[in-house]
Amino acid sequence: MKAAVHDRYGSPSVVRLAEVETPSAGDHDVLVRVHATTVNRTDCAYRAAKPFFMRALTGLLRPRRPVLGTEYAGVVAAVGGGVTAFAVGDRVFGYNEGAFGAHAEYLAVPQDGAIAPMPPDASFEAAACATEGAHYALAFIRTAGVRAGQDVLVHGATGAIGSAAVQLLKHRGAAVTAVCATAHLDLVKGLGADRVVDYTAQDFTADERRYDAVFDAVGKSTFARCKRLLKPGGAYLSSEPGPGAQNLLLSLVTPLLRGRTVRFPVPRQDQEMVRHFADLLGSGAFKPLIDRRYPLDRIPDAYRYVETGTKTGNVVITVVAEG
Repeated sequence: MKAAVHDRYGSPSVVRLAEVETPSAGDHDVLVRVHATTVNRTDCAYRAAKPFFMRALTGLLRPRRPVLGTEYAGVVAAVGGGVTAFAVGDRVFGYNEGAFGAHAEYLAVPQDGAIAPMPPDASFEAAACATEGAHYALAFIRTAGVRAGQDVLVHGATGAIGSAAVQLLKHRGAAVTAVCATAHLDLVKGLGADRVVDYTAQDFTADERRYDAVFDAVGKSTFARCKRLLKPGGAYLSSEPGPGAQNLLLSLVTPLLRGRTVRFPVPRQDQEMVRHFADLLGSGAFKPLIDRRYPLDRIPDAYRYVETGTKTGNVVITVVAEG
């Protein structure tokens, strides 16, 4: 089968298309014919092994997993003898961080892994980008304990995490203020934001409103800058560890001070998570934002675009054209 592989760490140029052995379905595995996948911040981090400590997970000198890809959507091509939850021909989607392998024509995953049936009306493209950014956004919401009626600010509302966060927060009944650039004001309003702040025209940290939670979905701010935005007992959460990994330390220290806190979300990567997004996709409560599409043989270009930091929503890799 064809797959995008990398046998060393580095820039997008280390990724190339190659013929590799098609995985087989073990006794409790599902073999998926991948129709669509994505390139996202998670893939970029593992490919470059940055920050350096990631090599403890990926391999010190060279990648243990040459085929990356966390998100996927496709059709079940084969099942192991012990599989009871899925059948050949089922349309499925899921998330496979750690094992990876979605940047390929076929992917084998455990039947009890982070995989679920696609909603009947969902496209492969939409399902393929419904988990990575969204599961981080869901972790923000659950870690902060956001409830209906609370006020939340989302910094970076046009990325995969931020665009999902706006929609998931509105589904939960929160009042959402979204921060983005001028060009995306209407787009973010269309996602459901109650109020939009243009960061190119004003410093969002000077906002006079106060919030129960501030989500920094792009990891470009700090607790020190955002603390004044929080109500007493409010929480700041970021998608990044922060300068000097300060968010990790502050998440341990600030809860002891009984005031405004930093919380560091740890996302769940299980079947319940994927089924949750299947329900939201099926109901129309969540519609993943898609920026660009690339064929599998142009995946280095997709990496380069993602690493510009200018994408809106998700970048989809088409493995099998729909139609």
